[in-house]
Amino acid sequence: MEHPIELTFPMDTDAERLDSFISRSVPELTRSAAARLIDNGCATVNGQKQKASLKLKGGDAVTVIVPPPTPAEPQPQEIPLEVLYEDPDVIVINKGAGMVVHPGAGNEDGTLVNALLAHCKDLSGIGGELRPGIVHRIDKDTSGVLVIAKSDRAHTALSDQFKVHSIKRIYLALVYGNLKEDKGRIESIIGRHPVDRKKMSGKARNGKNAITHWRVEARFPGITLVRLRLETGRTHQIRVHLSEAGYPLLADEVYGGGSRLAQVKDPVLRQMIKTMGRQALHAKTLGFLHPVTGQYLEFDTELPEDMAGIIAYLTEKAGDME
Repeated sequence: MEHPIELTFPMDTDAERLDSFISRSVPELTRSAAARLIDNGCATVNGQKQKASLKLKGGDAVTVIVPPPTPAEPQPQEIPLEVLYEDPDVIVINKGAGMVVHPGAGNEDGTLVNALLAHCKDLSGIGGELRPGIVHRIDKDTSGVLVIAKSDRAHTALSDQFKVHSIKRIYLALVYGNLKEDKGRIESIIGRHPVDRKKMSGKARNGKNAITHWRVEARFPGITLVRLRLETGRTHQIRVHLSEAGYPLLADEVYGGGSRLAQVKDPVLRQMIKTMGRQALHAKTLGFLHPVTGQYLEFDTELPEDMAGIIAYLTEKAGDME
């Protein structure tokens, strides 16, 4: 059973339809999806079932329960992949920004899983199903290296390595601000944000411990290039840790980076950040023991053009100022 989402219609606000208010308050729900939930009794007002057209009044308590989605069978799709390594047990990919890892609500196709189903002709299956084994993920708009299991034995062994945090995971991020120290460690509990359901937060009522090690790679006026090593791998971990420390990632609209853009005085730099259109985060390095042979494998990727271009511009500008 999904946890209910509790909403309160604000006082001193113009009346609004129930389905409209729910879709505005729960980002993953469209208005038609909200209407279906209301019709099915999964959304109530002051404990009572209502129609989607009900006009809410200030103080009305709205409870929404979003049932888990019915799993759909992902279909193979011929989507270009940058393959760094492949054998019968694992495949290592350099994922581009903008690609979702796994199909879900709103992303039924065009995902990495769809691409892998078409690319991998020798999947031996996971848990009795012919599918790639996703043992870790990176956000849609984060670029970088991922390992995927092609067999049950690889899936189990890789999952165990992630569980005990023995995988080497290095990220590069561009953040607003000038970190006071050259290196450090951030530790907090990360869980679902208590109000904004599409965000994670260090202020969550329930969550899991998250640890990020960081080191400054380069300093520029108002912007820092940071190298990060994940000890744990919670959802949005780097974005939450840096944002809550006061250093949001460039172009991270969800965790405070968007509001900082107006403070960038250089019009060329401001346009480059705006054009990037995604958080400045890249999963650069991944190291792990091969799940079958036990051999240590490590893969390192270059920064994508958008982040590399910003760093090159800032470096050149800093040189001109010397």
